[in-house]
Amino acid sequence: MNSAASPAEIETNVTFRNPVKKDGAAVWELIKHTGVLDLNSSYSYLMWCDIFSDTSVVAINSGKICGFISGYLHPKKADTLFIWQVAVHDSGRGKGLATSMLRNILKRTVCDEVRYIEATVSPSNIASTNLFKGLARDLDTNCVITDYFSSMDFPQDGHEDELLFKIGPTKK
Repeated sequence: MNSAASPAEIETNVTFRNPVKKDGAAVWELIKHTGVLDLNSSYSYLMWCDIFSDTSVVAINSGKICGFISGYLHPKKADTLFIWQVAVHDSGRGKGLATSMLRNILKRTVCDEVRYIEATVSPSNIASTNLFKGLARDLDTNCVITDYFSSMDFPQDGHEDELLFKIGPTKK
């Protein structure tokens, strides 16, 4: 028996909204709690929640942030939404929350011209690989995966390669 909640169930228990500046600290804590995402400065999350809020989302459950996706419209590709980070609290994983958050962003008027979604994913990040391949399948479109950043591009040792996932074109 599958105990995962359907997207409809997720959306009745969780509310989605654009992040606001005051969410920055809680988002930083969520990213830190995942233990797998690159933790940026708390300042960057304050800025992200303020400046890029139209293309980002927080998921709220019982008054607490349980999910966050940061995205932005690619400055060199007007039809492309770049997803920077996807974070889901461990209590919400495997229930379709990340997919529901992505769909929330894509429904916004700011994304009316978006035909492609891009994200970088390290090879060991199976959850994100499944998320983006699943999104492409749900949107009935392509998911092309190419090399993007080599581990040698990073200043510190131990960072994995980052693959570029390009999903699209979307049908709107």
